[in-house]
Amino acid sequence: MTRRIRDVMSPDAASVEPMTTVARAARLMRERDIGDVLVAYDCDLFGVLTDRDIVVRAVAEGRDPEATPVGSLCTRPPVVTLAPDDTTDDAIALMRRHAVRRLPVVERGGCPVGIVSLGDLATAEDPHSVLADISRAEPGH
Repeated sequence: MTRRIRDVMSPDAASVEPMTTVARAARLMRERDIGDVLVAYDCDLFGVLTDRDIVVRAVAEGRDPEATPVGSLCTRPPVVTLAPDDTTDDAIALMRRHAVRRLPVVERGGCPVGIVSLGDLATAEDPHSVLADISRAEPGH
């Protein structure tokens, strides 16, 4: 059943400014138990920073996480986004086409209002799937 993105997205997506340090963004990810943050300045989406970006683009390259700004590591425009009125079918097609697991949700003008993940879509579209079960489970630290 196709649904609107506004009904399945996480509306409280974490965001940081481009000059935030990688270390600060990583601590935010740990505190919120998430794998990504939106990088935005005011109402402009600058990019998306994932836990994988931190590992591959910072740690593996020997960058100092206390001095490296997230703006220098994040995936930059053109960032693939969705609007709240787009459908879950739109999200699935974009994720397939661009091989991504998360998509920022932006209002007209580009203001970020949330994020939708592969797990969100699995839970909404096929609540009995293995991916939906895993997405609903408490993290096993």
